[in-house]
Amino acid sequence: MSDPFFHPVSGFDLPRFAGIPTFMRLPFVPPDHSRFSEVQVGLIGAPWDGGTTNRPGPRHGPRQVRDLSTMIRAGHGVTGLRPFELVNCADLGDVGPNPADLMDSLARMEAFFTTVRDAAVTPLTVGGDHLCSLPILRALAKDAPLGMVHFDSHTDLFHSYFGGRMYTHGTPFRRAIEEGLLDPQRVVQIGIRGTAYDSEDRDFAGSVGVRVIAIEEFFARGVDDVMAEARAIIGDKPTYVSYDIDFVDPAYAPGTGTPEVGGPNSFQALQVVRALDGLNIVGADLVEVSPPFDTSGGTAFLAASLVFELLCVMAPAVAARASR
Repeated sequence: MSDPFFHPVSGFDLPRFAGIPTFMRLPFVPPDHSRFSEVQVGLIGAPWDGGTTNRPGPRHGPRQVRDLSTMIRAGHGVTGLRPFELVNCADLGDVGPNPADLMDSLARMEAFFTTVRDAAVTPLTVGGDHLCSLPILRALAKDAPLGMVHFDSHTDLFHSYFGGRMYTHGTPFRRAIEEGLLDPQRVVQIGIRGTAYDSEDRDFAGSVGVRVIAIEEFFARGVDDVMAEARAIIGDKPTYVSYDIDFVDPAYAPGTGTPEVGGPNSFQALQVVRALDGLNIVGADLVEVSPPFDTSGGTAFLAASLVFELLCVMAPAVAARASR
């Protein structure tokens, strides 16, 4: 059982519209807090979109998701799992980027997540654009490459943008594979769709063994069959989960910078995460929520719900590792 200090504030004790919003109303425990060493799962904001190539805005995502996450309650409505009672969870705050320097921001994020890793805290991050995943992987995969389950409408395996070797939200996993942070034969990308400039990303995926499941295959086979294959690819080794909100059809998640029509609905968006239960997840992120494109907060609430689903599949894995 977790320490009650790390439980969220109940709506029965303080109305959801009151108090300072943290992720899921958890205690704020930054790395310099006296109880940081007791945290097992840390929810982290990465308010940075320096890798965005067209429509900016994800830098504001963590703040809106925090606000909407006050709607999340303590128990899973289907499984009954109560993750906050299983492991010590806390909001670790935001990793502070440098909005004027992309490379410095990457270094700052890597340093922050290295501190988190060294403290044996499992990170669950809200971005930010998808380039945020690269410094997280640099911190978590220092000893050995990880597998990855990646939900997205884009592969993010491109090499360049306007020529040269680039760092954008379209390149993080190309860079991660090149740097030996990901084992490409244990990477599965689900939901890929949309128009394309060329086939460079798919060609690279094929050359290194990344499994790409396009949206047509996803719908033809169904959630259960696709996720069974994903689990078989990943196995029981350490795995990262990266979830771009644009995996979901923009009818359900319009608040994102690079939407692609023809995607899953919000229920299917939850289902794919539930199918990760039992995997050895060592970190996860939910990225690309862009509040300027959905000021209603609907996209952010879906994102907060997905973060809770991710927490519910991560908490048992974290608890199992702690008991060894």
